[in-house]
Amino acid sequence: MIKWNNFELFREELHNELTTNILPYWEKLRDKEFGGFYGQVTGQEELIPNAQKGAVLQARILWTFSAAARVLKDKRYLEYATHALNFLTNRLFDKQYGGVFWSVDHKGEPMDTRKQFYALGFALYGLSEYHRATGDAQALEYAVALFESIQEHSSDKIYGGYIEATARDWTEVRDVRLSAKDANERKTMNTHLHILEPYTNLFRVWKDARLEKALVELIELFINIIENPRTHHLSLFFDEEWHVKGSGHSFGHDIEASWLLLEAAKELATYKPGVYGELLNRVTDHTRQIAFAALQGLQPDGSLIYEVHTSGRIDSSRHWWVQAETVVGLYYLYVEHQVPHAMGLACSCWDYIKENLVDKLHGEWLWSPGNRTDDKAGFWKCPYHNSRMCLEIISSTALSNGSVLMR
Repeated sequence: MIKWNNFELFREELHNELTTNILPYWEKLRDKEFGGFYGQVTGQEELIPNAQKGAVLQARILWTFSAAARVLKDKRYLEYATHALNFLTNRLFDKQYGGVFWSVDHKGEPMDTRKQFYALGFALYGLSEYHRATGDAQALEYAVALFESIQEHSSDKIYGGYIEATARDWTEVRDVRLSAKDANERKTMNTHLHILEPYTNLFRVWKDARLEKALVELIELFINIIENPRTHHLSLFFDEEWHVKGSGHSFGHDIEASWLLLEAAKELATYKPGVYGELLNRVTDHTRQIAFAALQGLQPDGSLIYEVHTSGRIDSSRHWWVQAETVVGLYYLYVEHQVPHAMGLACSCWDYIKENLVDKLHGEWLWSPGNRTDDKAGFWKCPYHNSRMCLEIISSTALSNGSVLMR
C-alpha cells in the first residue's frame, strides 16, 4: 500500500503500469494487414480479427500512443500512433460528407455511417494530441475540419449546446442514442463532456476565436445547466430545450468532469488571465462541489461505484474507467482544491485497481473485478482512461515537502 506522502513511489508504479502492462497489450493488437487496431479481444483473451472497428476505439488508441510519446519522450510510441492516425484518416473519415463514420468493418469498409458527434469529438482529441506530439500539420488540419463539422452540424444555434447524432449526410435521425442503455434524447451530458475535452486539447495548439468562444459556452453550460444546483451531480439526459429527462446520475462521469472542466478553464485563464480569471474562480468552486458529489459513491475499499439510475436503482459495479478517473479526480482535489486527505484516497483507489483490475497474467485491465465476460478490448474497452490516469501523474512535479504541483 502506498502512503500519500510517497509521491515518487506512486508515480513510479504508474509509470511501470503504463509502460510494462497497458501499452504493450495494445501494441500487440495492431492490425498489420488491414490497418488500425483489431476491434475486439474477449474477456477470455480471444482475438476476434474480423470484428468491426469503431471510430471511438481507434481514436482513443491514437490519443493514447500520441500522449505517451509526448509525455514519456519516447518516439517508439509514434509508430503505433501513426498507424492509428493513418487508419482514422484513410478509412474512418468520410471523404464525401466530412466527419467520421461510427464504424467500419475489419477491412476498413464503412459499416455504420451515422455521424455520432461523440465519435467526432474523440477523433478530434486523438488528432490534436498527435499534432502536439509531432507538430504534424496535416493532423491539425483534420482536427480543425472536425471542429468545423461539429460546429456546423451539431451546434444548436437556438438553445445552445450540441445535438447527439445525424445521418451520414448530416440530416436528422430518429434514434440518436450513443448506446442501447442510453435514453433517446437530443442532448446528453456525456457527449458534451467529450466535446469539451477535445476542444480543450485543440485550444492548446490552435488559438482560434471561434474555438475559444465554444469552449467558454461549454463550460457555462456545465456549471449553469448540466450541474444540478441542489445535488451538484451532473444530469445525464436533456431534450432540445434543456429540460432534464430523468433523475439518474453517474458517479464516474461526475468525477471525470470535475477535473476536465477545471482543465478547460485553466487553459482559458492561462491564455487570457484578465478575461477568464473570474471564470476560473467560479469553475474551481463548482468542480470542487461536483467532485464531492461524485465521492458519495466512494466505498471503504477505495473504489467508486458506477451510477444511480432514474429508477433509483444503484449500479454498484466497479468499471475500470471509473476507477481510473477517480484517481485523477482525487489528485486534482489534492492539488487544485487543497483537500489534504484526497491524495491518500487516490492512493487507496490505485491500491484497489492493482488488486482487482490489473490483469497481471495477460496485461491491461479487466472491465470490472473478476469479469471475464466483457471485452478486454472492444468498441468501448480502450486504453485511454487508464493510460491518461498514468500520464497525468507521471507528468506532474513532486516537491520535496511532499506536496504536488501540476505540470
